[in-house]
Amino acid sequence: MGTEKSKGTKVFALGGKIEHTGLVEVPMGTTLREIVEEIGGGVPDGHTFKAAQTGGPSGGCIPASQLDIKMDFDNLIEIGAMMGSGGLIVMDDTTCMVDIAKFFLEFTVDESCGKCTPCRIGTRRLLETLEKITNGNGTMEDLDRLEELCYYLKENSLCALGQTAPNPVLSTLHYFRDEYLAHVVDHRCPAGVCKALTNYYILEDKCRGCTLCARNCPADAITGSVKVPHVINTAKCIKCGACMEKCKFNAIVKR
Repeated sequence: MGTEKSKGTKVFALGGKIEHTGLVEVPMGTTLREIVEEIGGGVPDGHTFKAAQTGGPSGGCIPASQLDIKMDFDNLIEIGAMMGSGGLIVMDDTTCMVDIAKFFLEFTVDESCGKCTPCRIGTRRLLETLEKITNGNGTMEDLDRLEELCYYLKENSLCALGQTAPNPVLSTLHYFRDEYLAHVVDHRCPAGVCKALTNYYILEDKCRGCTLCARNCPADAITGSVKVPHVINTAKCIKCGACMEKCKFNAIVKR
């Protein structure tokens, strides 16, 4: 059972944006598509598969274009991911890949023992750069430095923590560079996750003027009369999402 170089079975902890979560045991060489769609039941709520993170915080992100990859040690390493302990987190089109890379870097920064400078300082600098990008202050030079620092960490860190910490950044830079460019060049988060780059808007053709959003806005950022389309003052908006949550007509979007 398994493949020529990866024998036997592998247990994956399947989680994230997936219909059925849990521990699944499959033969080595089973495709990612089989695990996500047949065993996991696919991505729920009408959303589409975007990526899967394997190997825990130090693993890499597998994009939708690699959905038919056979899950074994060699194939995962070849595309910048790794098997690790078997974590398999599914992400859909509502996920921001820059934010995901930042999320995993926060873990490795906390876990670094601090013995070697590349890992102790390097992971923190990586995190600071990702925070700068998600806050809308990133530059094209930051992207170049980000990649350069990732390879420096891989080559100079003493242990596997520092050597593999850049994997989420490198894999997202490689497969989802368009999202990084959107954050840096267009000052926009395509997934609408990064608050600093996201604004809420009321669609005039859908708004019924029920005033429910205005009555629930903690910042008094919404104005409008009864039965007249309302408007959000983006300067006053604190981006809490209360208006979108309360709207019964799907008239509020974030972009």
